[in-house]
Amino acid sequence: MAKNTYRNEAGNEARQMNAPRNVTKEPLGRNEFRKSNEPKSEKPKKERKPIAWPTFRFPQISFLKDRRFQLLAGFFFLLTSLYLTIAFVSFLFTGPADQSVVEALNQTAVKDAGLESENWLGLTGAYIANYFINEWVGIGAFFLIPLVFFWGYKIVFRRTFVSVSSVNTFCLFGMLWTSLLCGYLVLSSNTVADYGFFSGGIGYETALWMESIIGWGSILLLAFLLIVFVVFFFNITTLKATNPQTETAAKPRGNQIAADGETYEQLSTGFNHYTNPVANLEEEEEDEEFFEEDEELEEVAETFTVKKPGGNSANGHALELNVTPPVVVAPPVVTPPAPANNLSLQIETPHLELEEFEDEEEFIEEEPVELDVTPLPDDATGIAIENYDPTLDLARYQYPNLELLNDYGGNKIQVSKEELEANKDKIVETLANYSIGIASIKATIGPTVTLYEIVPDAGVRISKIKNLEDDIALSLAALGIRIIAPIPGKGTIGIEVPNKKKEMVAIKSILSTEKFLKSEMDLPIAFGKTITNEVFITDLAKMPHLLMAGATGQGKSVGLNTILTSLLYKKHPSQLKFVLVDPKKVELSLFNKIERHFLAKLPDSEEPIITDTKKVVNTLNSLCMEMDMRYDLLKDAGCRNLKEYNQKFIERRLNPKKGHRFMPFIVLVIDELADLMMTAGKEVETPIARLAQLARAIGIHLVVATQRPSVNVITGIIKANFPCRISFKVTSKIDSRTILDTGGADQLVGQGDMLFSVGSDLIRLQCAFVDTPEVDRICDFIGDQQGYSDAYLLPEFVGDDSGGGEKADFDPSNRDPLFEEAARTIVMHQQGSTSLLQRRLKLGYNRAGRLIDQLEAAGVVGPFEGSKAREVLIPDEYSLEQLLNSMEK
Repeated sequence: MAKNTYRNEAGNEARQMNAPRNVTKEPLGRNEFRKSNEPKSEKPKKERKPIAWPTFRFPQISFLKDRRFQLLAGFFFLLTSLYLTIAFVSFLFTGPADQSVVEALNQTAVKDAGLESENWLGLTGAYIANYFINEWVGIGAFFLIPLVFFWGYKIVFRRTFVSVSSVNTFCLFGMLWTSLLCGYLVLSSNTVADYGFFSGGIGYETALWMESIIGWGSILLLAFLLIVFVVFFFNITTLKATNPQTETAAKPRGNQIAADGETYEQLSTGFNHYTNPVANLEEEEEDEEFFEEDEELEEVAETFTVKKPGGNSANGHALELNVTPPVVVAPPVVTPPAPANNLSLQIETPHLELEEFEDEEEFIEEEPVELDVTPLPDDATGIAIENYDPTLDLARYQYPNLELLNDYGGNKIQVSKEELEANKDKIVETLANYSIGIASIKATIGPTVTLYEIVPDAGVRISKIKNLEDDIALSLAALGIRIIAPIPGKGTIGIEVPNKKKEMVAIKSILSTEKFLKSEMDLPIAFGKTITNEVFITDLAKMPHLLMAGATGQGKSVGLNTILTSLLYKKHPSQLKFVLVDPKKVELSLFNKIERHFLAKLPDSEEPIITDTKKVVNTLNSLCMEMDMRYDLLKDAGCRNLKEYNQKFIERRLNPKKGHRFMPFIVLVIDELADLMMTAGKEVETPIARLAQLARAIGIHLVVATQRPSVNVITGIIKANFPCRISFKVTSKIDSRTILDTGGADQLVGQGDMLFSVGSDLIRLQCAFVDTPEVDRICDFIGDQQGYSDAYLLPEFVGDDSGGGEKADFDPSNRDPLFEEAARTIVMHQQGSTSLLQRRLKLGYNRAGRLIDQLEAAGVVGPFEGSKAREVLIPDEYSLEQLLNSMEK
């Protein structure tokens, strides 16, 4: 078979009129049925001979098939509909004023007299509106606007939301019927002079003629015409109210069969609907005439035959699917949505037979080919469900653009060749003074320091060069000399010498690089540049936690802003949440504006950024609860980490009714750990240690910063679970060893110069700079967009009542003999401290401590608050006496 469609092309062989030939009929777009006394399967097959119908073909105009002409015609109709809308609406306000101008339009007196039209579209608009409204069909002319617009839309976009015949019929009927109705109303109210244009000439004259014949029965006739139109247009067959949901539930999905004279059409979505066969065939013919070339390769349809099953009941009939195989390559056949165990469609109309396709000149019959239909599993819905997209909650969210950041004119080499040569000569000279020969030396220029790689002569000990660090610094007259002996992975010794002019690394230059833009990391952080001027980007999700340290003013706060800015530029609010702890109360306050987008907080918290020590403890414990809940969900889902779990949820393999949900990453940022350790101590250390040990797999990551990296702040428990650490310039080697387990941080230059430690690797970086106004603009940009109704709520943590357990176990009979005197001293001075009791009562520390514990259990003083004095709960001595008397009873 050469083709799947039959066309009368110029290249066909000559033949006699009406002579049949062996070609394949064009595939049907629908399946048509008609009644028959016997099923088709029981009829003997006979060859259908064509009927000799006289044919006549109009000459084809080639430019009508040109797509460019079609687009021009379509846009002409669309603009015409807009033009008519303006003209008709303007006529309603300026029609009476333009009446004299329109009547004299063809006379030279109009131009000579200088008359102007009040219509918004000038004389042409006034004339057209007067012609359609005043002289023709009145306000019924407004139905012409959707008709013209519909044709323009159909030609341009090649698709319609309703059928062509429906629009034509509705608009033409509405135009005439509205004109007649307005004509009767104007005539009966005797307001022709004022409102005669509502009906137009046709409506008024027709209403006047009907009034003279049937009188007031005209309104009944109009009502009858409207009812007839509604019944036939909407195909109303019954006035009984039915519930469409009930009918749909009563029938299997995909088994709805059209009634007599209707067409059964199977849509690609798996649902069925009924259409009028005659109207649809006319529309197809019109579409084929106008868009013949474009639809030639798009039509692939199915044909159906009806057979009577032997195993069904007397009244039941089954419709078996048969498809005519096309020659052109088509997509795989999609299984129609049918019941799992029954491949036949039950129908109610008896004795249905496939109506043969009739061409103008010939009929062609083909043997139907059985379609193999695979039964659906019991749990299959027959409808493909799209993956869950968490970003659709904020579908209009826009990521911050790079225009919000400043360009500080970086990427310029600040080191001259003369400086490099001078430093090289001084290094060679200094080493030569100690009888150390150099085989070769190479310089690598970085934004802050220049790395000189030297290869010593054979037999020179590395430790000998390492001990000359101070001597080399003295000869170069530079601070921050650091010797790397040897460089990992290379057979050289590195000497880092600070540049005289530092290069500022703007965060804009880092975020605009292809390495960051195309990064597929879960939580990418653009830290800055290495000493080889390479952009350094790492994944926080793989660290999995980060510990930062540095002296005041060395770039620690800028480093935190760099981390937060990198994540804001890469992640959607549905994918990431921040828990910000700022004991300083001013460093992270700018991020208040993105509360409804990126921040998480406790349910009863008013401020999204935590500054109170008590709330910090509750927040950390709440994160531990969130961690435990997430691990329970991962256990139920059979996943090992958050990425696998979210992927399963996106693929809709987890049931939300069982508590499953899409879980974002949570990044906990603590700006000053030292202050928390001083005020809360163990209450803070325990949850931080738990999160650092366990929270990696469920997407909770910690970024902890401190300016005092001492052992009582960065304890062994905390330090052991932070394999990735960053150190800006610190004041002593001891601090450098505390944070990095090695020296070198005390030799940094400062102002963003830092060391990044990953296990045994130590990388020197220049941190990217982001200024406070830049962070403010980014937060304003995000905060001005639509966000969630509230911040991401963490589980509510209810702490134990202060001293509640001790108070319940407190026995007044076993109290210290100095209990009452100690209570009076505390209430009198309103200061609950152990040192006060030691001084006033001349006690030792241990006994004073026991007295404070008893006073706390009795409710005289509050709980321990670190270095601060305890709160005194009794306001005066009178209240204290009442409390003591009640205890004696």
